[in-house]
Amino acid sequence: MGNKHFIFSAVLGLLGSVMAFQAQAQTVPLSIDEALAIFYQRNLDLIAAQYNIDQSHADAVIAAAIPNPTLGVQISEISNRPNMGSNASGCNHDASVSCGPAEYFSFSQLIEVAGKRGLRIESSGFATQAAESDFRDAVRIFSNMVRDAYYDLLLAQKNRWLAQEIVDHYHTISKANQLRMHSGDIAESDFLRVKMEAMRAQSDLDTAQAAVEQAQAGLAVILRWPKDGLVFEAKEQWPEIKDLGQNGSIDALIKTALQQRPDLMADKQRAAQTEKELELARRLKYPDVTVNAGYARDPSNNTLNSFFVGVSVPVPLFDQYQGQSDKAAVALNQNQLTVEQTELGIRNDVANALATWHSADKIVQRFQSGLLDDALAVRNSAELAYSKGATGVLDFIEAQRSYKNVMRDYSQALISRANAYYDLAKALGEETGNASATQDHTQLP
Repeated sequence: MGNKHFIFSAVLGLLGSVMAFQAQAQTVPLSIDEALAIFYQRNLDLIAAQYNIDQSHADAVIAAAIPNPTLGVQISEISNRPNMGSNASGCNHDASVSCGPAEYFSFSQLIEVAGKRGLRIESSGFATQAAESDFRDAVRIFSNMVRDAYYDLLLAQKNRWLAQEIVDHYHTISKANQLRMHSGDIAESDFLRVKMEAMRAQSDLDTAQAAVEQAQAGLAVILRWPKDGLVFEAKEQWPEIKDLGQNGSIDALIKTALQQRPDLMADKQRAAQTEKELELARRLKYPDVTVNAGYARDPSNNTLNSFFVGVSVPVPLFDQYQGQSDKAAVALNQNQLTVEQTELGIRNDVANALATWHSADKIVQRFQSGLLDDALAVRNSAELAYSKGATGVLDFIEAQRSYKNVMRDYSQALISRANAYYDLAKALGEETGNASATQDHTQLP
């Protein structure tokens, strides 16, 4: 029986070591900066947003274009020998001599009035600004999406590290218990209870490894499955907590967000664009003028060579563009309503993000103010007392479980605070920059 227990303990420790080696073999360390860089290079949504900016620039060129002039050439009175003996001054009046066909050369130019071209230029300018704001907003949203996936992977890794530490710890305890059982210091039932806890710890490690692989796949999907995406290992990096005004009043934060959020800027710019389009629609009733000029060589007239000028204006008799004005007015009202809705959403975002940040920050501070040290001290003292026979196996197991739960909750609290900080920055429209390379110094013992 004793040999079987010893073999089981040895195999358990070997399995734990193999699992740890497999979990860490051939991994590719990845920083948050590198993850964002891969995302920016490969994300189709950001590429599409960039194309929208390029398209808006092209629309601006089109809006500023001046109508091209029209040149016309016309030849009439074409026959075998046209205008024989023409009476036009400048022609040879001999009846046997042809004066040639009539030739007309014309030039026309559309002249837009009532500032229509200027309104189109201003409208396209606001459209370009809105497209650029949309791009910044896409970067703001998608960057946080990458960070969430990155910290999901980091949390899974930290849970795996903790599970591995528990497995290794139980392996050490199991070897000591083997010797104590042989010497009669502990009962076989106590040994078996610790053995079952060791098996449970091994199952926790298997589950933690699966969670890591799932998180790696989730990050790889967001990064559009780059090379080595399934073996990325997130570096333990935490954001440099800057003063975003989180310790000030919520009214000041809301004011900052209303000034900086790119989605609100885009909505306001589209509202300004529709204002220009409404004014342009109202000015369509002022007809544009087409100026015509030309030269005619017509032997059938009394004067062979002549020049002409003229203007043409469409008369808005039946269509006075009222439909275009009404449609533009509706679009303006819709955009103004969108601005109001976005402002309300921003207020809600800031309030929720600020509350989440305060809660997450307090939880981490509570852990770091002594709870971690207390959990480790309780485990060590329970283990020491158990090794000397001063306490029972149930107290020892409970201390191990309490330590595991505290360390797991602490890892979750660190991730939650990092996400809360980035969410607050996103709600404010702040550029948070990159995460620092400083690691959390409260490592697993």
